[in-house]
Amino acid sequence: MDKYKSRQTIANAGFFSTFITITKSGKKRPSIRFYRYCSMVLIHLLFVLSFIADIQIIEGDITGSRMVGFHLADPFITAQITLSRGELPINLLIGAFTILAFYIFFAGRAFCSWVCPYNFFSEFAERLNAKLISKKIIKKREFDTKIRYIFLLFFAILSLVSGYLIFEIFNVVGIVSRFIIYGYSAAIWWVILVFLAEVFFSRRFWCRYICPIGTLYSLLSRFRAIKVSWDKNRCDHCAVCMDVCITPKVLEITKAKNIDKPNDKFSIVSGDCTMCGRCIDVCHQDALSYDNMLKKLL
Repeated sequence: MDKYKSRQTIANAGFFSTFITITKSGKKRPSIRFYRYCSMVLIHLLFVLSFIADIQIIEGDITGSRMVGFHLADPFITAQITLSRGELPINLLIGAFTILAFYIFFAGRAFCSWVCPYNFFSEFAERLNAKLISKKIIKKREFDTKIRYIFLLFFAILSLVSGYLIFEIFNVVGIVSRFIIYGYSAAIWWVILVFLAEVFFSRRFWCRYICPIGTLYSLLSRFRAIKVSWDKNRCDHCAVCMDVCITPKVLEITKAKNIDKPNDKFSIVSGDCTMCGRCIDVCHQDALSYDNMLKKLL
């Protein structure tokens, strides 16, 4: 992928070409996307090795696990268990707060792009969706992202009222994780249905409008240490970054709010940013980069 010679949008960039980027000096190096995929593959490879070879580095699945004996738990499933049973086991509490502390203070909503196994499916789906839109086979459909807060509240209330973890029946993140680790189950057909909805109906439908896991992280991660930084003076407003962004509103709002301000650089503070780095990978002006606030403090 040579972002300096052509605009690398979702519709026109070759899938495998996006794993390698070419620098201004002409050297090839792995893209941020390459490292993201390595992260997703490695995490689930460790889960699989634990299951089939008893190599117990990480046991369990993405919703609940142990890493070298230390408990880790998805914060939303922890909230569901608390609401449905009226109690919170100490191991679950420790696991949830460990995960929350990491994402709140460091990585924000990075779970969605660096860990979530459904991201494999969703990124492929949005490429197909973009191609279908470019050929005018389907229409581009976008909705108010605030609808995700309704789903967050809805699934929480269902757990409280029913006494069951209702969301886990529909949770494509957990279903895909268990499919990778343990093999086939009928639940994978629900994932296929969601995948088809993202291809033919609306891009990133699950991630943008439904998934309460990503919504919870977005609510808690505004003050994370690592953020994407936008250099206003370098930007030529080509909008390619917004084309590839999982949640393009975060870039649009950041630019609109700061375009007339005197400073050169501005951090994307929205909790919706998944830290995927796709905008950085495609910016031919190098106007976007990761900004580590901890370095400034030190």
